[in-house]
Amino acid sequence: MAQPLQSAHPVSDNSPTAGRTPSVLLFAGAGLGGLAVLATLALWFHYGTQVFFEVIRAGLSACF
Repeated sequence: MAQPLQSAHPVSDNSPTAGRTPSVLLFAGAGLGGLAVLATLALWFHYGTQVFFEVIRAGLSACF
């Protein structure tokens, strides 16, 4: 049987952007979440509470 190739030295990434990807994804997700909250509040203040909840209720009834 063939044996798996094993390296004597583990591969490491020493580039300047090596540890940056998780934090970029975290900040991007937080930014999108913040925009969603701001959009929700803007619609709530623009259309009022009653219309806002009617839209939510209609959306839920369409899903279920």
